[in-house]
Amino acid sequence: MSVEAYKETLEFQAEVKQLLKLMIHSLYSNKEIFLRELVSNASDACDKLRFEALGSDDIYGGDSELKIHIEFDKEAKTLTVSDNGIGMSREEIVDNIGTIANSGTKKYLDSLTGDQMKDSHMIGQFGVGFYSTFIVADKVTVKSRRAGQSADQSVLWESEGEGSYTLETIEKDSRGTDIILHIREGEEEFLDSWRLKTIIHTYSDHISLPITMPKDPEPVAEDVEDAEQTDAKQTDAKQSDARKSDEVVVPENEVVNKASALWARPKSEVKDEEYNEFYKHIAHDFEAPMTWSHNKVEGNQSYTSLLYIPAKAPFDLYERERKQGIKLYVKRVFIMEDTTHIMPQYLRFIRGVVDSDDLPLNVSREILQHNKVIDKIKSASVKKVLGLLEKMAKNDTEKYATFWKAFGNVMKEGPIEDFANKERTAKLFRFATTETGSAEQTVSLEDYVARMKEEQTQIYYITSDSHISAKNSPHLEVFKRKGLEVLLLSDRIDEWLVQHLTDFEGKPMQNIAKGDLDLGSFEDEEEKKAQKVAEGDMKGVVELLKEKLADKTKEVRITHRLTDSPSCLVLDSNDMGMQMQQIMRAAGQEVPPSQPILEINPEHALIKQLKEMADQEKFENWAHILFDQAMLAEGGQLEDPASYVKRVNDMLNK
Repeated sequence: MSVEAYKETLEFQAEVKQLLKLMIHSLYSNKEIFLRELVSNASDACDKLRFEALGSDDIYGGDSELKIHIEFDKEAKTLTVSDNGIGMSREEIVDNIGTIANSGTKKYLDSLTGDQMKDSHMIGQFGVGFYSTFIVADKVTVKSRRAGQSADQSVLWESEGEGSYTLETIEKDSRGTDIILHIREGEEEFLDSWRLKTIIHTYSDHISLPITMPKDPEPVAEDVEDAEQTDAKQTDAKQSDARKSDEVVVPENEVVNKASALWARPKSEVKDEEYNEFYKHIAHDFEAPMTWSHNKVEGNQSYTSLLYIPAKAPFDLYERERKQGIKLYVKRVFIMEDTTHIMPQYLRFIRGVVDSDDLPLNVSREILQHNKVIDKIKSASVKKVLGLLEKMAKNDTEKYATFWKAFGNVMKEGPIEDFANKERTAKLFRFATTETGSAEQTVSLEDYVARMKEEQTQIYYITSDSHISAKNSPHLEVFKRKGLEVLLLSDRIDEWLVQHLTDFEGKPMQNIAKGDLDLGSFEDEEEKKAQKVAEGDMKGVVELLKEKLADKTKEVRITHRLTDSPSCLVLDSNDMGMQMQQIMRAAGQEVPPSQPILEINPEHALIKQLKEMADQEKFENWAHILFDQAMLAEGGQLEDPASYVKRVNDMLNK
């Protein structure tokens, strides 16, 4: 069958069309990023080949010196970026360029800010860096041969960045990928050697592979008489050629980047700018990291780690199928991008490199699951990261506040997953409290304990689905009156957190909306006597409320939590919290049946009216209104909102 029979024209996905249009017409303020993305992709292709070659050196086919080559042709107006990495098959080209199998394209489009500089920098983070070529090119040609495939199975992909692309089977002598950019009119600056080298030095100097370019040609001197005298053996032809003032020597290739593993260099030799650029390369981020830790460990184990804390959360922070994590190397050989074994899930935002001298080169994900070397590296790396955060929290509260906004919810998974570091992670947590009055989570548990009243033995908290709901909860009334600080927990993760973080520095955590409230020495004898009197005085009201609300509550009782509100709902100590119930229902999970306790405030005018109310129908309506209002005050959901509205309207009309 002829090569021509394999040629076809295919349509781009709708999201890809939208992205291409954006590249061509909008992201023109920082055009040079296309070269950074192509070099980064080429580097990844070489890393993948190295990994596959661990199984068999035959895949190299006699070409094991991996490199990236860049050259341009001013007359043809083309710029070519080549690598001898893994290459792509026909199917891989369609998946990686034509259709975008993952959701990166759509998420990139959804995250656009309108700031051209910021949006262009974000390209690589979402895995759509290849398309940035169309910022400077009106046509892009890709020639690729997959490692292990024959020359006649190579593929040519070509597109002008409109609605379609062509695929054609071709012959390609060497393994790898050539990306040929047909430079647009007006973008000739990218056909200049000095300009290209400047971009490489800025963005890609840290790439551990050599990046080569043709050496700049040097004009041969016009006056060659001295040369003729000193070298009589030169041929007449060479003398004639040399006299042509515009003649140039045949260019050789030169390496234009440092081509060394940055993490393997001594810390004293690495500048902050180099650390920052290396982070941007491995994390596909446009912002510099918040901080980093570079360590070389020698002794029973030998490995180097370079770990970064990003300045903002990556777009896939809460996705199960995350692709980015810690890059694992063995003796400078890239093995895999690890998202589970080197860092626990609550530190999944950490980016960086771990290079071990002790792991076998043929290490697999299965081996990593039960490997003592990896376990020790993980333990030490976690301590390094927690140490960085502790230092930041102590010395730069403003920077730590920025960190907490980005990653606080993820950090709260720590006690659930990492029991060994529970106390250490707990000290890093920040909360909103009744003391600050702000929704900003700035108070540590150490701050709270330091402010506890002399005879206070518990750390009080309340959970809700929003800060406003928690801040205005009726349960806080008695605590405000007595000047007791309460943590206001309104993140979705908080219900899980308090199930595992049951105490801090020996002081138990107490949910003020659950169980019997015992304020100990903060309740004086007069208050206790008044409650006893109220319980006897309101016994009839309590019994009747139990009867009318028998299908909604397990108990009705006199409260000592309330000072201003007529009623509130309380859960038994072992019952699932209201916020957790909502989360479970929203996830389609079955919620264990439970009924709350209704507490009433005998000093409130509405409750006093119930005592004198003879109309049983009216009493029942008021009973349901009191219950439903208490449910709403908790941020709960009513089973029958229409009936609640009708009862309130009827009460207002009378």
